[in-house]
Amino acid sequence: MQKLGDFKMPNFFNYPPYFTLQPVKDTREKQIQLWKELILDYCRTQKFFIIELEKEFPLFTNPVIERSLSHEARDIFLSALVSDGRAEWMDKGHRKCLILWHRIQDWADLILRFVKDNGLEDSVMTVEEIRSGTESRGTELHGIDRTVLMRALKLLEHKGKLTIFKGTSADDEGVKFSI
Repeated sequence: MQKLGDFKMPNFFNYPPYFTLQPVKDTREKQIQLWKELILDYCRTQKFFIIELEKEFPLFTNPVIERSLSHEARDIFLSALVSDGRAEWMDKGHRKCLILWHRIQDWADLILRFVKDNGLEDSVMTVEEIRSGTESRGTELHGIDRTVLMRALKLLEHKGKLTIFKGTSADDEGVKFSI
């Protein structure tokens, strides 16, 4: 089994036909499913949140078998993730895709668990502390994409679990938990 960094690639990654869009409907559906799972797993373990179609992305090329996904295949696989609610296009031209290996509601649940596990129920933190502070080290929240984090925080604010307040800059936006 091939590895990409510390990530073990699935067997199909070394099978050249999987780098070409399959013409038979059932085979293509299986191909799309395998690629969706691979993209989500890879992005989760490597903490990738954004894939740009025009830029190289490690999964989309296999130098061992000298194969790369076409632009069309990349678009189809990412669009399938968008259809499942596991990704969102960040622009009208479908050039940048935000990968949601957890849905926004799941990120919100992780934030609540983080707050409870760390006894932060009535405390104030900056958004940056949640993303990169010592408390979040070793959790899935550490290194979270700011867009994803803000969407999850806004969902929790809407549910009355916290209040977001503006600082003098985006770096010092605060969050007051009230769980």
